[in-house]
Amino acid sequence: MIIKKITLAMMLGAAAVSALPAMSETVLTIATVDNNDMRRMQDASKLFTMENPHITFNWVTLGENELRQKVTTDIATNSGQFDILTIGTYEAPIWADRGWLSPLDNLPESYDVDDLFPSVREGLSLDGTLYAAPFYGESSFTMYRTDLFEDAGLKMPAAPSWDFIIEAASTIQSQNSDVHGICLRGKPGWGENMAFITSMVNSYGGQWFDLEWQATLDSQAWSFAVADYVALLTDYGPPDAETLGYKENLALFAEGKCGIWVDATVAASTLTNPAISNVANAVGFAEAPNTGKGKSANWLWSWALAVPDSSEHKDAAKMFVAWATSKEYIALLAENDGWAQVPPGTRQSLYKNPAYLEAAPFGQLTKSSIESADPNNPTVNPVPYRGVQFVDVPEFPSVGTAVGTQISRAVAGELTVEKALENAQWVSGKAIDQGRILKQ
Repeated sequence: MIIKKITLAMMLGAAAVSALPAMSETVLTIATVDNNDMRRMQDASKLFTMENPHITFNWVTLGENELRQKVTTDIATNSGQFDILTIGTYEAPIWADRGWLSPLDNLPESYDVDDLFPSVREGLSLDGTLYAAPFYGESSFTMYRTDLFEDAGLKMPAAPSWDFIIEAASTIQSQNSDVHGICLRGKPGWGENMAFITSMVNSYGGQWFDLEWQATLDSQAWSFAVADYVALLTDYGPPDAETLGYKENLALFAEGKCGIWVDATVAASTLTNPAISNVANAVGFAEAPNTGKGKSANWLWSWALAVPDSSEHKDAAKMFVAWATSKEYIALLAENDGWAQVPPGTRQSLYKNPAYLEAAPFGQLTKSSIESADPNNPTVNPVPYRGVQFVDVPEFPSVGTAVGTQISRAVAGELTVEKALENAQWVSGKAIDQGRILKQ
């Protein structure tokens, strides 16, 4: 990426820059997830250093599971290894409540906090105070090969049912020896396969817990959803599907190996980029699938930048966080990489920009998918928790990963679906009981 020179005063406003305290030479250590948008941020940070030569960066880039484990350990032990953390909608309010994050309550007026999507902003806040600034936001939807659908005589509905997805995956697989009918997350992890499976279960009418906090993974909805999920991957998915997460499936689709993929909306910019994707001109988009029960399998997530309270460089860290999540940063990326490649899903103004909407055919569907995901009412029946593809309790990372491991074993053929869910039910119930004991 060729970085054009834009001063910090232009990015944040001259008055805001003049009000910033003078700082000695500082190295900010940033933990971030390994994906295209974060790599662009790392590249663009050279501009920030050019305007602030006393601030440089040490980047720690990890896969999703490894990132979550490393930053959770760091912040829970107050070790202060990182100055900026890449966290999400799950962690921000829980960690803020524990006093682990520094509030972002003094951002300059030019930052325009009110421009953030309300649901994205709320998910990163506690009691109305922002504790993590969204770098990009996402929901999930259905991506598919328009050329393969046309050849097969298939027409993707705007809001497909799971029955249609199963039928289409079967047809695509049978007619294309070198293409998998469908690709889905199979790698175990609360933010990997369980992000997808939880949203799928929601669309089947299921839930993690009832209003009495009793685990419900032994319900018919879980049984039907997981049985269909396992069948899709074992019958029409890629080999070793239980080892493939978001990153691996993104690469498979970009190589032309997937007929259908239900996953994060943020993938669309990569798949439609001819410099990266072999199928850039043959990608279609539809809503996440449903079963007609009133909920689609779309989630709500934001990868965001937060400053841990343990950082010794909070002022410098907050300067960078404000810079990297500003409207001006989006404009900078657009000038260098094109509007379709900017970080999506955080600012309402982006979806009023004709240049972006023209360049990003997936833009309006991304917006509607984000807005329709309701973390306050994520399931068909009422539940005592918030969160669409997660449950907002401290115990969830461990229980979610444990359940994800059981279902991954079912995909691998090591367990039946019935046995995997029997184990998952026991693990979920035990985790909640232990959590209650710890809170007493």
